[in-house]
Amino acid sequence: MVNYRIAILFAIPSLIAVYLARAFIVPAIPASLTTIGSLEITKDIAILVFFAIIMLLAAWSMLRNGRKEEAETQLHSHSRNYMLILLEGLVVGLITGIVGAGGGFLIIPALVILGKVPMKLAVGTSLLIIAIKSIIGFMGDVQSGQDIDWIFLALFTSITVVGILIGTWMSNFVEGKKLKVAFGWFVLAMGVYIIIKELFLDA
Repeated sequence: MVNYRIAILFAIPSLIAVYLARAFIVPAIPASLTTIGSLEITKDIAILVFFAIIMLLAAWSMLRNGRKEEAETQLHSHSRNYMLILLEGLVVGLITGIVGAGGGFLIIPALVILGKVPMKLAVGTSLLIIAIKSIIGFMGDVQSGQDIDWIFLALFTSITVVGILIGTWMSNFVEGKKLKVAFGWFVLAMGVYIIIKELFLDA
C-alpha cells in the first residue's frame, strides 16, 4: 500500500536535504567535538546520540497515539496538510542525511502522527521514500569522496530486500493499531540501546 502523492510531496524536499547534508554538512563536522571527563565526544558518537534522542521522541509519539483507532486516522485523510508534509520531508531529510540511516524510524511517525496516514499505508509509503532517498544520499557520499565498502553494501542491501518482503507479508496478519504500538516499543528500545552503548558501554 503506497500513497504516491504523499511519497512525492515528502520525498522532494527530503531528497534535497539528504543530498546537501551528506555532501556538505557531514564533511564539515569536526572529528572530535569536545571532552566530558574521560569521555571524548567524537563526531560519530554525537551523531548517534542525536539520532537516539530523535528515536525516543518518535517512539513516545507513536506510543502516546498508538491506541487511537485507525478509523480516526482515516477521517482526517481528506484534510491532510500537504504543506506540513513538505516541511516534514525537509526536516526528516536533514536528520537522516546527517545520521546516514534511520529514515523509517522518523518517516513513519511523521506520516502517522502529523500526516494522519494509516499505519500500514505509512509503512508502504515510507519504503518508497527511503529507497529513493537512499540513492540520492549515496550519490552525495560518492561526490564527497567517502570510502565505500561495496561488498558489504551489496550484502546488506540483499538482506534488507529479503527482510522487507518478509515484513510486508507478515503485516497482512497484524492490525494497524497493534503494528503502531509494536513499532513504538521497538524504536524506544533501539533508542535506549544506542544511548547506553555509546555513552556507557563504549566509553
